[in-house]
Amino acid sequence: MTTKKKSNPEPETKDIVARNRKASHEYDILDELECGIVLKGSEVKSLRNHKLSLDEAYARVRDGELWLLGADIAEYPQANILNHEPRRPRKLLLHKKQLIKFASAAEQQGLTLIPLSVYFLNGKVKARIALARGRKLHDKREKLRANVDRQEMRSAKMTRLKGK
Repeated sequence: MTTKKKSNPEPETKDIVARNRKASHEYDILDELECGIVLKGSEVKSLRNHKLSLDEAYARVRDGELWLLGADIAEYPQANILNHEPRRPRKLLLHKKQLIKFASAAEQQGLTLIPLSVYFLNGKVKARIALARGRKLHDKREKLRANVDRQEMRSAKMTRLKGK
């Protein structure tokens, strides 16, 4: 008996719209999750033009659903009266088990849900949401110092290797 492998006729193509660059500096990322977003047509058109800001965005669980709040999708100029509200709450789509896992973890003291990035995956808009713990100022300084030390060691090693 032979088994056929399912072949994926289309390779996954990922077009990143926006990243939350401050997230890795301001938070310790504990867990990540990919989910879909419910959008209007003019919002999708704006996203294709990379008109999104995740700087002040966060996610919350309300009435058993996960919502993206504070994300700013700029209005699409050609949409006229059918345009969207730039900072409206947007529903995130994920499985019930994932929601329960993330919601229970997010209720713990000091944990929050933040968006890391929004991107197109095979024509569909997806968001990468992270369960994160906020860092204190001294933690941020320690991480920066460790990164600088790591870079210095790497550059010293490279110069030593080139000298041989």
